[in-house]
Amino acid sequence: MREHFRESSALEASASSALKPLTFSFPLILLKSKHRNTGGVPGFVFIVVDIHSHILPEVDDGPKSWDVCVAMCRAAAADGITHMVATPHANDRYHYDREYLQGLVAHLEGLVGDAPKLSLGCDFHLSYDNLQDAMAHPARYVIGNTRYLLVEFSNYSIPQQITDSLLKLGDCGLTPIITHPERNPILRENLQRVVEWAERGCVVQVTGSSLTGFWGDRARRAAHWLLERQAVHVLATDAHDMEKRPPVLSRAREAAAEVYGEEVAQALVEINPRAIVTNQPLPYFPEPVVESSRKSG
Repeated sequence: MREHFRESSALEASASSALKPLTFSFPLILLKSKHRNTGGVPGFVFIVVDIHSHILPEVDDGPKSWDVCVAMCRAAAADGITHMVATPHANDRYHYDREYLQGLVAHLEGLVGDAPKLSLGCDFHLSYDNLQDAMAHPARYVIGNTRYLLVEFSNYSIPQQITDSLLKLGDCGLTPIITHPERNPILRENLQRVVEWAERGCVVQVTGSSLTGFWGDRARRAAHWLLERQAVHVLATDAHDMEKRPPVLSRAREAAAEVYGEEVAQALVEINPRAIVTNQPLPYFPEPVVESSRKSG
């Protein structure tokens, strides 16, 4: 039986169903649109929810002006993205002020309307100081009013006790979402760690453009390695600008559908991320394939 995060509150107890492996069967959900066609259905696009994007201006390494962030929102909507979560960095370089950032989201909503819908989250760097603050204030860094928290690891050091840190977040009623492990040079040397975190109940998010080769062959192969072992639950843009890292998921969705099928692709860009932003259990959470080999990717 899968080992879940320890239950220490009523919230986490009610959330435990999100961590169980589930079979799934759901119809392809389509949205009438004048935007690009997808999947051979004329006049329709797939609904897409992006839980990881840097679209707020002048708060981190994302856009430097309101014009650019509005253009990013327009481009996302044109690509079929109906909901974007703004996730500014929270690390030693960028201070995360939830109230201030919520005001920026509200201003951006006034500029773009409801296409796409916007909410606030955080690209949470898992450092000692951040961990202590998140444990003291569990609602400060999460996506919207949910229990889901994006967790980013250092590219330079990931200690063995990091699993204990993830469990501590679980004890606070939070569900960690491991962000872009396929791009982390340390995790790529031992992707089995990521599979084991998924086996414990962590959600795993891969950057969509890793599947299409933007981040290089090693990231592409690592992303597919994790997908083949059923240890990926969400694709996201991790958009930062309009040129190099735009808010586009359609190409990644098509790449996933070609290899893993339409149902899995839809789960990764719509079914699961929509469940996250609405604070629901993930419909697609298969049993990951845990192997004895420690080397991978």
